[in-house]
Amino acid sequence: MNVKKSHEVQAMSELISSIADYYGVKQVIDLGSGKGYLSSFLSLKYGLHVYGIDSSNSNTHGAKERNRKLKKRWKLHRTQSRVDVSGLALKMAKEKKVQNEMKYKADTETLYSNSSAKQEKISTSGFLQDFSGPVISDIRIQIENLHTQPYEEENVCFMNAFSLIDFLPIDAIEPISSLQIPNREMSEANKERRKMVSQSSESNIYSPLTSFITADSELHDIIKDLEDCVMVGLHTCGDLAPNTLRIFTSNSEIKGVCSVGCCYHLLSEEFENEHKECTEEKWGFPMCQYLKEERWCCGHNARMSACLALERVAVGQGLSTESLFYRAVLQDIIKDCYGITKCSEHVGKIYSKCSSFLDYVRKSLKKLGLDETQLPEKTIMDYYEKYKPRMNELEAFNMLKVVLAPCVETLILLDRLCYLKEQEDVAWSALVKLFDPVKSPRCYALIALKKQQ
Repeated sequence: MNVKKSHEVQAMSELISSIADYYGVKQVIDLGSGKGYLSSFLSLKYGLHVYGIDSSNSNTHGAKERNRKLKKRWKLHRTQSRVDVSGLALKMAKEKKVQNEMKYKADTETLYSNSSAKQEKISTSGFLQDFSGPVISDIRIQIENLHTQPYEEENVCFMNAFSLIDFLPIDAIEPISSLQIPNREMSEANKERRKMVSQSSESNIYSPLTSFITADSELHDIIKDLEDCVMVGLHTCGDLAPNTLRIFTSNSEIKGVCSVGCCYHLLSEEFENEHKECTEEKWGFPMCQYLKEERWCCGHNARMSACLALERVAVGQGLSTESLFYRAVLQDIIKDCYGITKCSEHVGKIYSKCSSFLDYVRKSLKKLGLDETQLPEKTIMDYYEKYKPRMNELEAFNMLKVVLAPCVETLILLDRLCYLKEQEDVAWSALVKLFDPVKSPRCYALIALKKQQ
């Protein structure tokens, strides 16, 4: 795993393990599992029985092969610390150590501040709060205050190094007695499961499956031994993210969900082309009742903008003006010289493999299946010289899109959160900043737990 993926898998797996312990379940369903990075980690480190479902046969085959190699190494290294998974988590461990030191320092400063002044009322105004820093202490104080209130359902707790409570924003816990989550000792069943994980690698099960998931997919047809479980999705593309939430709400076996979406430009929108006939009934946006009634629409360009990374751009990463300029000029060349205004093919990441604009155009045309020999070098370079003075305009336009990106992304994410809030059997739901936005721009996770039966 690269640094980005390692960061995502470590943070998300600890949270998922906490949710599994919350309900005392051992089965996890990973939708859009890809090559199985998260699934393998959950299986090997936490002893969970994971079903990774992906629509690509090649991904499923790659996941099986990767998991086979990981299990082989796991047997050699199983006596090491649980943090050191198959000797591949050294970078994770170093990163975690730094995070812990920062957390400890922040907690200490917060405790000192609370002891020297009257504690102010905890703010519950925002959904998009980070799980790190001083907010952790405030969350713990809030939980302690809940202990004095009545609670009718079975008590639950979180005993991991990163507890689920530590990940939640302050307003994630509903101020209703039937939804409170007080603390208690870990159940004997969970303690026993943890012991078994540390003693034997044979309990680690990861099963990659190939299936195209929609909102109406029947999990019992895909997973024959489906039982009470947690559903997860790490950077599920387009409609798979909202469909994950729909599957969660429609299946009684799924007790909790943790979903991180991406690729907003691939979302289907109910009110984007109202005059176009479509048989689709469940759309990617909007999901909540209010936005449906108001007939909200983002549009493709806005959703494309939502995929940009403001935090990366702010630190000098993530926005290559020249590559965007190359693509814009290429589009004009294709329109003028080939008469094509729309094309289903994509150029992809050719820019990094090209030495010049001329090289970029040649390789792009070839990839698109167009005859690049009909365009002389002079014609191509004339287009380049014609538009080069306007490169600063393109940069300004794209910076505007970057600045507006969080607005569109927040609209999409809050729509999904409101949908979860509308479900009667959901005990609580929250939108949590789970990853470092510079390392992983799509850093927000939607978390929801159903009421204890």
